[in-house]
Amino acid sequence: MVILAGCRFGPGMTGLSNGDAMKEFVETLVKAVVDREDEVRLNIVESGSTVVIELRVAKEDMGKVIGREGNMAWALRTLVSNAAAKHRKRAILQILE
Repeated sequence: MVILAGCRFGPGMTGLSNGDAMKEFVETLVKAVVDREDEVRLNIVESGSTVVIELRVAKEDMGKVIGREGNMAWALRTLVSNAAAKHRKRAILQILE
């Protein structure tokens, strides 16, 4: 189970679907990085064993979410992918403008 600033994601979770748990997990990660937390928008699209997470942030926070040479985006995608793998799901994080 992953616990991050009050966000819990793992096999022991109850009451949340995998998509809702992934949404809460990503939202907690991203809000810790950006300045304008109120403009973080997530849309979850589930299709079979694949979960697509569409992330939108304020224009001035885009650089923080992507990071230098894409390192932050790569790290976020790795965390999301590994967390989803515990549930035998495939997760794709899309950062949209």
